Amino acid sequence: MTSDGRRNGNHTSARETALTGVAVLDRRLPLAEGAKSLLRKAFPDHWSFLLGELALYSLVVLVLTGTWLTLFFQPGTKQTPYHGSYAPLDGLPVSAAYDSTLHISFEVRGGLLIRQMHHWSALVFVAAIGVHLLRNFFTGSFRRPREINWMIGATLFLLAMLEGFCGYSLPDDLLSGTGLRTANTIVMSIPVAGTYLALLLWGGSYPGTLLNSRLYILHVLFLPGVLIALVTVHLVLVVYHKHTQWSGPGRTNRNVVGQPMFPQFIAKTGGLFLLVTGVLAVLGALVQINPVWEYGPFRADQVSTDAQPDWYVGFLEGALRLMPPWESAVGGHTVMWNVLLPALVLPGLLSAVLVGYPVFERWVTGDRGEHHLCDRPRDRPFRTGLGVAAIVWYAVLLAAGGNDVSAYAFHLSVNALTWIFRVAVFAGPVIAFVVTRRLCLALQTHEHKALTEGVPTGDVEQTVYGGMRPVHVPADPVRRYRFVVRDLPRPAPPPDDGAPYRARLRSALSRWYYTRRVELPATAEERRRADEALADPERRQR
Repeated sequence: MTSDGRRNGNHTSARETALTGVAVLDRRLPLAEGAKSLLRKAFPDHWSFLLGELALYSLVVLVLTGTWLTLFFQPGTKQTPYHGSYAPLDGLPVSAAYDSTLHISFEVRGGLLIRQMHHWSALVFVAAIGVHLLRNFFTGSFRRPREINWMIGATLFLLAMLEGFCGYSLPDDLLSGTGLRTANTIVMSIPVAGTYLALLLWGGSYPGTLLNSRLYILHVLFLPGVLIALVTVHLVLVVYHKHTQWSGPGRTNRNVVGQPMFPQFIAKTGGLFLLVTGVLAVLGALVQINPVWEYGPFRADQVSTDAQPDWYVGFLEGALRLMPPWESAVGGHTVMWNVLLPALVLPGLLSAVLVGYPVFERWVTGDRGEHHLCDRPRDRPFRTGLGVAAIVWYAVLLAAGGNDVSAYAFHLSVNALTWIFRVAVFAGPVIAFVVTRRLCLALQTHEHKALTEGVPTGDVEQTVYGGMRPVHVPADPVRRYRFVVRDLPRPAPPPDDGAPYRARLRSALSRWYYTRRVELPATAEERRRADEALADPERRQR
C-alpha cells in the first residue's frame, strides 16, 4: 500500500472513531441538540458587550498564573535568615512567605514575569467587573429577568476584592503587613466580639502566627472555587435569558439581533482573549508592580509612609483617613466609631445597596414586565445621576486614601487637604448628580429639536428678506427610531391623604425618578412600532 493510501486510511479510521464517539455521547447526553442551539446563539455586535468577556479572560489568566505560582510559594511566618540572590537583604531574618516570594522573583526562571502578570490580571479583573456592572446599571440590564444575575455579578465583585486582598497580603512584606495591621484594627473595632474574633483569626495577639496560612488557603482554594462556580452560573443564566441589546429597527423585547457564536463570535472573543493575555504579558514584563524587595520584610514595630493598598480597596483607606477621631464608652466597652463606621458599617451598606438595587427600583416603578432592550442613560436622568454621583464619591475616597502622597507632591498641608476631602465627599456627589441630570435632560431636549426641526447640515441659506438661517434636514429613520423607542415608566400618582407611609414614600420616589423628562414627538406609525418593540414578551405569547 502506498503512503497516500495509508494516510487516507488513517484519516478514514480517525473520522469513523470520532463519529462513533460523538454518537455514543449523543445517545446519553443532549450533545447535538445543545451544541446546535449554542453555536447558533446570537450575540449583539457592540463593543460594550465585550466587557464581561474582558473580566472572564482576566480570570483565566489569573487562574493559570496563580496555579503556576502555587508550585513555588510557601506560606508561613516562621523566621529564617535570608541567603538568596538579593544581596541587600542577605542575613536579615525573613518569613517563609517573604523568602519564597523573593525566590520566585529572582531565582525561578520566568518567576517575576508570572508573578507580575498575576498581579496585573487581578487589577484588570476587578476593574473589568466594576465597569461591566456600571454598563449594566446605566443601561438597565439588571431588570427582570436578570435580577439574580445582577446579584451574582455584584457578589463576584465583592469576592474579587476579598480575593485580591488575600493575595496582596500573602508575601508578608512591610506594605502588606501594614494592610493587615489595619485589618486587625478593623476587626477589633467590632463591639464586644472584636477582640475575640481577632484572636481567633490571627491565632493570638497581632501579628499572630496563623493568618498567613489561612489567607493562603482562602486565596488558592476556597475563594477561587466560589468565583469559578459563580462565573459558571452567571454564564449559564446569560445564555438562558439571552443578551440585552440596544434598540434599533428589527430589535424588540422578543428577539436578539446579532452574530452567531460560530464562527463570528468565537473568532472575535478568541481574538480578545489573545489580546488580553498579550497586554497582561507586556505589563508583567515591562511595568513593575509590588516590588516587595524594596519594601523589606514585615516588622511589627515598623511602618512606612506612602503605604496605600490596591485601588479597589483604596476607598476604605480614604474613609478611614477622613473619619474624625470619634470614640465613646458604652457599658464598659470602647466603641471606635472612627474605625467601625468607615470600615465596617459603610462597606456593609454599600454591599447591600449594590446587591439589592434591582429590587429597590422595581418597587419604585411597580414594573413587573421583562426587559431585553437597553436603556440609554440619557433617558433615565435620575438613575444616571445616581450612578455618576456614586463614581464621584468613590473617586473622592480613593484620592483621600493617598492624601499624604498628594500633600508631599504638591507641598500642601495634610490637615487642609483632609478637610477639603471631607467637604468633597459630601458636596461632590450632589454636584455630580445635579450636573448629570441636567445634561441628560439637555440631551433629550436636543433630540426633541432634531425631531421637530431636523438635523443641521452645517450649511446656511439666505432668506428672501436677506437673513441667514441654518439648513436642516429630517433625521434619518434609524435615529428617529432610536429616539422614540424608549421604555419610561410614568410616575406614580399622588397618594390619598390616608395612605400609609410606605405608599407615600414610594409615590415620592417615583416622582423623583420619572417626573423630569422631555416628551419626544412621534407619528402614529412610529408610536405603533415603538409599542410593538417594547411589548412584554409574556403578554405577546398570551
